[in-house]
Amino acid sequence: MTIRQALFSTAAAIGLAVLSGAMLAASPPPAQAQPAKAPAIDSDDIGGVVSGPKGPEAGVWVIAETTDLPTRYIKIVVTDDQGRYVIPDLPDANYHVWVRGYGLVDSAKMRAKPGQILNLAAVPAPNAAEAAHYYPALYWFSMMKIPPASELPEGVTLAKWRQRMNNTDCVGCHQLGQESTRTIPAQFGHFDSGAEAWQRRTQSGQAGDLMTNRLAGELGGVPYKYLGDWTDRVAKGELPKHKPSRPAGVERNLVITAWEWSTPDKYLHDLVSSDKRNPTVNAGGKLYGSTEYSTDNIPILDPKTNEVSFFKLPTPPEAPVALGPGHAGAMTPLQPSAYWGDRALWDTKANNHNSMFDGQGRLWLTATSRGMDNPAWCKKGSDNPYAQVFPLDKSERQIAVLDTKTMQYTNIDTCFTTHHPQFGFDADNTLWTSGTGQVAGWIDTKVWDETHDAQKAVGWAPFVLDLNGNGKLDEFTEPGKPETGKDMRINTGSGPYAVMPNPKDGSIWYTSGTFGGRPGFLRFDPKTKLSEFFELPKDAIGVRGGDIDSNGVVWGSASNGSLISFDRSKCKAPLNGPKATGDHCPEGFAMYKYPGPGFDAFPNSSAEASYYTWVDQHDAVGLGKDVPISTANLEDGFVALKDGKMILMRIPYPMGFYAKGLDARIDDPNAGWKGRGLWSASGDRTPWLNELGKGARPLAVHIQVRPNPIAD
Repeated sequence: MTIRQALFSTAAAIGLAVLSGAMLAASPPPAQAQPAKAPAIDSDDIGGVVSGPKGPEAGVWVIAETTDLPTRYIKIVVTDDQGRYVIPDLPDANYHVWVRGYGLVDSAKMRAKPGQILNLAAVPAPNAAEAAHYYPALYWFSMMKIPPASELPEGVTLAKWRQRMNNTDCVGCHQLGQESTRTIPAQFGHFDSGAEAWQRRTQSGQAGDLMTNRLAGELGGVPYKYLGDWTDRVAKGELPKHKPSRPAGVERNLVITAWEWSTPDKYLHDLVSSDKRNPTVNAGGKLYGSTEYSTDNIPILDPKTNEVSFFKLPTPPEAPVALGPGHAGAMTPLQPSAYWGDRALWDTKANNHNSMFDGQGRLWLTATSRGMDNPAWCKKGSDNPYAQVFPLDKSERQIAVLDTKTMQYTNIDTCFTTHHPQFGFDADNTLWTSGTGQVAGWIDTKVWDETHDAQKAVGWAPFVLDLNGNGKLDEFTEPGKPETGKDMRINTGSGPYAVMPNPKDGSIWYTSGTFGGRPGFLRFDPKTKLSEFFELPKDAIGVRGGDIDSNGVVWGSASNGSLISFDRSKCKAPLNGPKATGDHCPEGFAMYKYPGPGFDAFPNSSAEASYYTWVDQHDAVGLGKDVPISTANLEDGFVALKDGKMILMRIPYPMGFYAKGLDARIDDPNAGWKGRGLWSASGDRTPWLNELGKGARPLAVHIQVRPNPIAD
């Protein structure tokens, strides 16, 4: 080519480029392909725009993580409709920042510091299998087949099967469907079938005997076949039929902060942040964990300094190791764990199931302080007035109080077993507990503070129906033996599971019959000592955790994949008398389907297995007053019902988040969204099954709701 030819070619190329530019200017690309302007940020924020091959990526998560602080710290936000994000109020540290979202695979982790604009490139999933890797456990769990009734052992109905596989047993302890549970650990070796693999798997660790008794005993071994078929199909490449939607609407306004705490080999049951009656108690203060069967060392998180400390719950030397109901559980694992081998991880004596703050900022714990045999004042022959009405011989767990200022720990003996504690709204600050069996049990904390005498402060009463309808507690008969003119004690089956003091009228409500007996809502009137029972509709199957709103409507996590409510004010039939025995107010119930797909056999339901429901009576979260919020145990977070619509609040990293309880706190009522939020902890009994694997520690999480996705 000559110089002239070269110049001509260059000129022609420039001309074509100019012409092309003019044509492009005349025909602008679609708006979604135009880069969005980065949002404004402060010096403690990281912000930017997330873009994919087709333009801005809306409704995807941006995750910032650091290990520079005293414990692993994670903050997560969602992009707006222009792909913009702002991760606000970050402690000074170096962060890895990346994008995660449905339809994507994780982007490369970029290093960033607060005060930096960081635009990120989203990476589309190359195929359906890679995309499904990030789906919540629910989408995988719903692939499981349901056995026909003809295969179930005698006495086991499909309803009982669903309850046991749902929020009572299997998903009552683990998030089934996460990657670790939809696959079989290689450490177990080779099996001829998935059923054999599951028989081996469920013998692992200290709960192996309990799992085996449930699956092989109560359910006749049938679950092994269907769990095995499920994991066999997953291993062969079968994928979920349904795809999750990206966060939309209010779901994009969430700011999620997570801290690791506790230790890698110990699970947490719960945490507490404030007094439910007054969520400004302990404002900005430390969070206290409940470790249930795992350890006596409760973790304490300071969210201001990001530091984790521990407090060992004192127990007398003669107290037994408490590894489960009735002190069940093995000190030696039935079979080795794929992660921990023959190590016995659980060693608690205190067995702190739950804790609650009082108005003074003291922590009240349901914790064991002695053996199961009750003191004489609880038993028959005692002059204690409660024992004379209904003596109690044994209790597995009592009460303790921790002064969080002095860290002085005091045991309080109770004749009844304790489980969940809640303070009433009376002047005596009465502490009510669940787990009490066939009685309502309470502690008058005013009397306790004045006397430190458990016999004077502790009281209990059997659950008795006003069968003669006179509004008074009279002589009563035993359950199922009505007599004219007498009241009748009610058999509550496995007894109260959740306890719910009613702020409107002072009555005490419970979810009841969770593990056995008729499931329903149970009401106890402290003034009359009379009870009422409202049995759940049959299609609800069962109920686990529940709470009450400020109007007296009770809410609970049903076993059929629904949030269930009961409004006593809607009852048309008499609330006492010979016909008020449980099925006398069907009109009081309502059910709201949780999000997500159902099993093929029940396509109009959700396979979600919610463990607990809590009601925000004070708008401490930021979604509104009296909004019920359930744990979404198979969707990595929580689900709230607001104005008839379900709002998902997912913790997408690390995958496998599973909560057993929640509460909320208002740190500063004048700080808007920044001064309030939901608090919870990961509660899966096997925290090493989450995305981070062995070495991962349980999480404490804080969820805040800002006015828009880029508010800082």
